Amino acid sequence: MAVTVPDRHRRRRLGISAGTALLTLTVAGCSGLGRTAVGPVIYTTPRHAVISVNSPSVKGCHRLPLGAHEVHNGTLVDIVLHRTRDCSGDDTTYLATTLTDNTEPRTGPWRSYTVIH
Repeated sequence: MAVTVPDRHRRRRLGISAGTALLTLTVAGCSGLGRTAVGPVIYTTPRHAVISVNSPSVKGCHRLPLGAHEVHNGTLVDIVLHRTRDCSGDDTTYLATTLTDNTEPRTGPWRSYTVIH
């Protein structure tokens, strides 16, 4: 005696299988996209210009071309400020999310930052 599966169960299984396959393809397709630190990094240059960088990539070194005497981390992740343009050296400051850092008048500006992820 053969067991038959009603059409509605077969359609449900096909729908679940198709949904699972599409979800897997969607996740695999998006995994190559660059992740970002959601939110702005706002900084003030030595000439008092206020610049906002929205959702920077979590990868690499981000230059502050004009330098920065004040940096506000409005992202959802922490950043590290560097005095050099290439994020090298030991003169760094850890800046947690939602906090602001101001440089001392006698020190140079921040020149770059990296994102902690």
